[in-house]
Amino acid sequence: MKKLLLLLLSIVSISTTFYGQAIEQPKEKQQAHYNINKFKQLNEELPTPNKQHTASGAPGYEYTQQQVDYKMEIVLDEEKNKLFGEETITYHNNSKDNLEYLWVQLDQNVRAPDSKTNDIKGGGPDILYTPSKFTKSFMGKPFQGGFNIEYITDAANHNLSFMINSTMMRIDLPKPLASGEKFIFNIKWWYNINDYTSERGRSGYEPFPDGNNLYIIAQFFPRLAVYNNVEGWQNMQFWGRSEFALEFGNYDVSITTPKDHILNGTGVVQNPKDVFSNKQYKRYQDSKTAYDNPVFIVTPEEALEAEKGKSDKTKTWKMYAENVRDFAFASSRKLIWDAMAIKLSDKTVMAYSLYPNEGNPLWEEHSTRVVANTLKVYSEYTFDYPYPQATSINAKHQGMEYPMICWNGGRPNADGKYTERAKKGMIGVVTHEVGHNFFPMIVNSDERQWTWMDEGLNSFVEILAEYKYDSELFPMVGKPKDITRYMSGDQSQLSPIMSQGGTIFNFGANAYAKPAAALFILRQTVMGPELFDYAFKTYARRWAFKHPTPADFFRTMEDASAMDLDWFWRGWFYTTGNNDIGIKEVKKFYVTDKPTERAENMAKRYGITIDQLPPSLYLVSEDSKEFTDDLKNKKVEDYSLLKSYIDENFSSEEKLKLKAPKYFYELVFEKPGDLVMPIVVEFEYEDGTKERKQYPAEIWRLNDKEVTKVFHASKTITKITVDPDQQTADVDITNNSWPKNKETEFEQFKQNKIKG
Repeated sequence: MKKLLLLLLSIVSISTTFYGQAIEQPKEKQQAHYNINKFKQLNEELPTPNKQHTASGAPGYEYTQQQVDYKMEIVLDEEKNKLFGEETITYHNNSKDNLEYLWVQLDQNVRAPDSKTNDIKGGGPDILYTPSKFTKSFMGKPFQGGFNIEYITDAANHNLSFMINSTMMRIDLPKPLASGEKFIFNIKWWYNINDYTSERGRSGYEPFPDGNNLYIIAQFFPRLAVYNNVEGWQNMQFWGRSEFALEFGNYDVSITTPKDHILNGTGVVQNPKDVFSNKQYKRYQDSKTAYDNPVFIVTPEEALEAEKGKSDKTKTWKMYAENVRDFAFASSRKLIWDAMAIKLSDKTVMAYSLYPNEGNPLWEEHSTRVVANTLKVYSEYTFDYPYPQATSINAKHQGMEYPMICWNGGRPNADGKYTERAKKGMIGVVTHEVGHNFFPMIVNSDERQWTWMDEGLNSFVEILAEYKYDSELFPMVGKPKDITRYMSGDQSQLSPIMSQGGTIFNFGANAYAKPAAALFILRQTVMGPELFDYAFKTYARRWAFKHPTPADFFRTMEDASAMDLDWFWRGWFYTTGNNDIGIKEVKKFYVTDKPTERAENMAKRYGITIDQLPPSLYLVSEDSKEFTDDLKNKKVEDYSLLKSYIDENFSSEEKLKLKAPKYFYELVFEKPGDLVMPIVVEFEYEDGTKERKQYPAEIWRLNDKEVTKVFHASKTITKITVDPDQQTADVDITNNSWPKNKETEFEQFKQNKIKG
């Protein structure tokens, strides 16, 4: 009897699985399904773990990276708009390899007359041409940009052999540089500084009507490329869009400017008494305890007075920065400077903003406060900001980041008034660019190769920081839905996130918005904030001041959360698929103790009679021939079979906790979209109350097209909605409601018309 009961129970179990999920397929179909299985592991896509990048996603015990230290003497010639530089570079070979040569990045060469950057761009005539652009494009007078290398010598001043290949320069070493050794050499160069408002670019100068310039200077010196144990030399050419891969080191930089200029850059000013007036120096010192509100170091009045004339004398700013991957600075006589101190654990960090009077009142009201908020929020989700300061520079139409300093656009109208849109844009760009101090300035991913690892991760944390600064201006509700238009677009214009940055279609959506939306969904819906935040912080801390790869991120997120997320990485990062989950059908069932036709058919399949089935209750559909009206009024606890079982197996206290359902609903979910995602369902009852249920993404593991679930309730359900808050980037919400939502269909129709 016991064996028969076990057999019968296994039959019931098998039949339930058959009915709810699995569909028998021919062998060739099974194999094809395996090959496209959305839950297939990523073992084939990810690199094999090793002693440098481990299977857990952590740096291995043999992990190494190079160090490059720079000592520079820089002269900013405002009259000729030229920059002159001499640098002594100390290259530390911490790898296990002997190096025959060094690769140096010459990013300014992207603007050289013989640059091929414009030649790789397609497209017809522009809508309009400024005189500068017209002469450059059609009259043979291109901007004379690019590095002019005067010499490269070793420590003993012997000339070194070198070869320039566009934006990369190979320096041939006199002998191979052995593991553990260092090599010291010198480079002298100069270049013409571009007007970035007409010539474009990440750095250059902005001319003002009053005859003054605001300089934002970056990529201004020959910089060593990365050599690591994943790629070897990272010497991809710079075509102007994908950014940089750089080594950490210490920077000792002296910058000579006109005497009336105000300057700040990466690191800390070493000679503040020499470069500030007495009043400015006192304010500079006092600002270190200004924890409540920003205070001026250089006032608006002082900036207005300085911009009226130009000094023919110079002064030298001495800057020093430890353990940074790059260096940049801004300089102008037009700059106001305000400051605010921030407490992070047991240390004080300075938040600075430098901006012309044209940026006020917007910048005075918000910039430094936004810098402070960004450092606090990012520190909460990653690690305490380790550097002594972070600076926001107001530069027209800009948004670019460097260690401890960034350029940010956003200005009010000439009358000082600004819209909420302008305010939101300015706060957003400051948050984003300051946030880059964490990704990739500290968590030092390869931007040239994997743009999403800095832009996408940063754009995600940016959402949290903006919400903290102003929750009304930056609400978090419905965030992922903004990416649906892109994800449902023309597949020929989409690229997987895991594409090299220079080859991406729709760069902003692909490298910024889509990975940020993916991580937002991963945090809010798939993993939950507690698990996600711990894993994300683990990744940030493991790879701070190191070179992580995508595999290190994917593996750490799983390693620190005990969640298999290969299905998520595969769908969101390796494909261009989208999410579309809908409700195909809903049926109401009632309980009966009479065997149904389905039960009889099951018994026949297994060669037994209906009488041999164990005493059971059955669910009968409201639209089946077995349904009778009296079942509507029958309570499940009225059935003696169930009542006897409960009396025999539950105590009085346990009985009080039991809740007998009255209605049973068969829900058939369909998935026209390619991605597998959790199913978030909201049930609305006849009395107006609501209840939510979330089914994990693994519900699709055995059937990628549709799944069936049974949901029980004590009240009649009047409405069912999939993804009620649009939190899973569902590209088609017309199939998300039962009964069909006509208003939603109309809204979707309007969206489709807009796309068309």
